Amino acid sequence: MNYVGRFAPSPTGPLHAGSLVAALASWLDARAHQGQWLLRIEDVDTPRCVAGMAEFIVQQLAACGLYSDATAVYQSQRSALYQQALTTLLSVDRAYPCACTRRDLEAASLQSGQVRLRHSELIYPGTCRAGLRGRPARAWRLRVNHAPVCWLDRRLGAQQQDVNTAVGDFILKRADGCFAYQLAVVVDDAAQGITDVVRGADLVSTTARQIVLQRALGYATPRYLHTPLVLDANGDKLSKQTGAAAIDIERPLVALNQAAGVLGLTPQAGPVAAALNGWTQQWAELWLRSKKNAC
Repeated sequence: MNYVGRFAPSPTGPLHAGSLVAALASWLDARAHQGQWLLRIEDVDTPRCVAGMAEFIVQQLAACGLYSDATAVYQSQRSALYQQALTTLLSVDRAYPCACTRRDLEAASLQSGQVRLRHSELIYPGTCRAGLRGRPARAWRLRVNHAPVCWLDRRLGAQQQDVNTAVGDFILKRADGCFAYQLAVVVDDAAQGITDVVRGADLVSTTARQIVLQRALGYATPRYLHTPLVLDANGDKLSKQTGAAAIDIERPLVALNQAAGVLGLTPQAGPVAAALNGWTQQWAELWLRSKKNAC
């Protein structure tokens, strides 16, 4: 199987130090496997996208010597593919319309005594599973089976999640007409032949949902590797929402050195080895080569 990896940023803000860790890791992994590295702009959430940001992200990557092996794909241009997948799921009763508002879900959560942890999602209680009861459809959800999903992360090891109890029937198409991230990313990974997903550890919790969708649509499941996160002074993940500083494209080697350090690569030490479990000496050699090219 030929290796095909990808980096898939959302143009809601510029790449920051945490974004670059994921970009560099995915690029190095593709190079270490003599595979392809593709760029996908995940602009499916159009209300949150910033005009001109996709082009700036491409400039940031280019400044760091990270070039896609093919023309970038934009999710905003692929709605027909997502609709086709949704139609397929509806035809086999794996998807259904939902009339619930966020207020409905919050009320149901309080009534059930659900304890919502910080940054966690509301667990859908299945209100519309049996029908809308005369209410208009607002969104569409996947009908989740009662079975745990198990997978092997290349860095974190064995993982497991029961999507039904952790999330419930999750959204495929939102009330505002936008397709949900989970559906779009699964359809795109399959369409692009992605064999390996290398991304930040903040997305570990989405993996089981994506595997459930892959199985429902008859797609292959790629290998997953979730990289360490870059944290701020408060111990929270760096993010665009909290104003993380953009990568300085005038000083790309500074940003690349910092990202390499997070990944356990230490180019300043001469001959280097990847410190993280399962990462190879070849990664380090490729890092040194990319550093020379970026100069």
